[in-house]
Amino acid sequence: MRRSHLFRLAAATVTATSLSIVLPGLAAGKDAAPGKDMVPVNRIIDEGTNHSQVMVTVQHLTDVIGPRLTNSPAMRTAEAWTQRQFTDWGLKNVHKEGFAFGRGWSIERSSVRMITPRVVQLTAIPVAWTPGTTGAALTAPVIVAPMTRERDFAKWRGKLGGKIVLLTLPGTGDEPGEPAFKRLSGEDLGKLDRFQQPRYDPEAADRRLKRLDFAKKLDAFLKSEGAVATATMAYRDGKLVSGEGYLFGVGDTPALPGVQIAAEDYRRLARLAKSGPAPTLEIVSDVRFDDSDPQAYNVIAEIPGTDPKAGYVMAGAHLDSWVAADGAADNAAGSAMIMEAARILAATGVRPKRTIRFALWAGEEQGILGSMAYVTQHLATRGGPNDPPQTGMQSYYGFSQKWPITPLPGYADLAAYFNIDNGSGKLRGLYAETNPAVVPIFRDWLSPFASMGASTVVVRPTGGTDHVFMQQVGVPGFQFIQDPLDYDSRIHHTSADTFDHLKADDMRQGSIVLASVLLSAANADKALPRTPLPTKPVVTDPYGYSDDDD
Repeated sequence: MRRSHLFRLAAATVTATSLSIVLPGLAAGKDAAPGKDMVPVNRIIDEGTNHSQVMVTVQHLTDVIGPRLTNSPAMRTAEAWTQRQFTDWGLKNVHKEGFAFGRGWSIERSSVRMITPRVVQLTAIPVAWTPGTTGAALTAPVIVAPMTRERDFAKWRGKLGGKIVLLTLPGTGDEPGEPAFKRLSGEDLGKLDRFQQPRYDPEAADRRLKRLDFAKKLDAFLKSEGAVATATMAYRDGKLVSGEGYLFGVGDTPALPGVQIAAEDYRRLARLAKSGPAPTLEIVSDVRFDDSDPQAYNVIAEIPGTDPKAGYVMAGAHLDSWVAADGAADNAAGSAMIMEAARILAATGVRPKRTIRFALWAGEEQGILGSMAYVTQHLATRGGPNDPPQTGMQSYYGFSQKWPITPLPGYADLAAYFNIDNGSGKLRGLYAETNPAVVPIFRDWLSPFASMGASTVVVRPTGGTDHVFMQQVGVPGFQFIQDPLDYDSRIHHTSADTFDHLKADDMRQGSIVLASVLLSAANADKALPRTPLPTKPVVTDPYGYSDDDD
């Protein structure tokens, strides 16, 4: 793929007098209101190309700090470092906001070997928040015992004592059928512009909540049966591992050590166990728990607005990551672009009408918990005072099922939120999140960047990241469309998520587009149109039947 020459061309053509292209909604020259510093788009492009710091920022987050599991020592380092950077760049009100989370956890060293019928060093990683092997090697035979429901326990009762239990059905392979690396074509972008009707199925939500208890029940069952450790299979081929785990709450972490094994190695173990005798594994898992502070923290910084009554606009990305690699594409890339947009705007001396607030979220990987905490602290609450409390992943799945939504005093102050969390690919436009009224506005704001590839606005929603709970309470929160590159195919959450896979030209482009969109939103005469405050919907399919798991 040819590297983009756009930024070099833009830098070569920008001069002190070439200010004819300005941000939509901003004035220049004699049209500017007295005392207002209206920053043209050319100054943003110049700062974001000729003086860019985005790759320096992301290199420090990845190579120097490394993986940033929520509440881990590295995440604490990242929280402090990002606050210093914001302060050094001249941002104001730099602080962190805490919310209840759970235990910190980190890996010191780990090793998984097959030692019979021959010695093989396996590609594997401890599962997050599982205990270690108490400083010594744990050696035991394996047993392949897939369990996904409580009714599976009866089949394996009395057979697991002294065994390392392989919990995943191995399958036969998952070779990719498409190229791993991809950029969006015009046809691809066109397919995104489809209105999707919302669906409300409270029974499905209840089933998801019920399934959350299974991991705890499985761990308790295995411990009672005398199993010594668990192993699961990585969900991508290619010797990639991720090590995701979700029992992070105080008092909730598993009793047994657990490892995730690369698919190719796992299937070898399963074949040997099938043909017999079962292979023996040696596991060394040297991990550390940190219970010094169960609070997780979002990092907040601002460029103050000139009109205290105008509210604020906001941009965010999650700072936390998994630990198999350095959390580069997911989501140091997005965090660095948020930080770079802040630096660009501060460096140009912008004085927006609305305050521009920047957020680096924690706990996204464990249920979008950081931005959920922001919503419930600043924007709106869901449910009634007698609703049972929910924590961790329960709160993630249960949030959208709580009624009514009660706006807080600051609800109307947030005029727009923009999120970046799909790797380092070029920004191609915005998802309008089923809000057709914002489509022409976004197209206007993006119009200076058509030559950079960022001009598409699609009405459909997208999920799975930190704008979701804002949308669910009726606040205008949006996600950028990005070129996927190899994000979903091999990078997302895996041991390959390092700085090497980030695209510098794309990240510079993304920082520039974000800075411009934020300034347009901050200086717009009116806040973006909102969808109605959500109320409890009727069931989409009142005649559907469910198939309960248990």
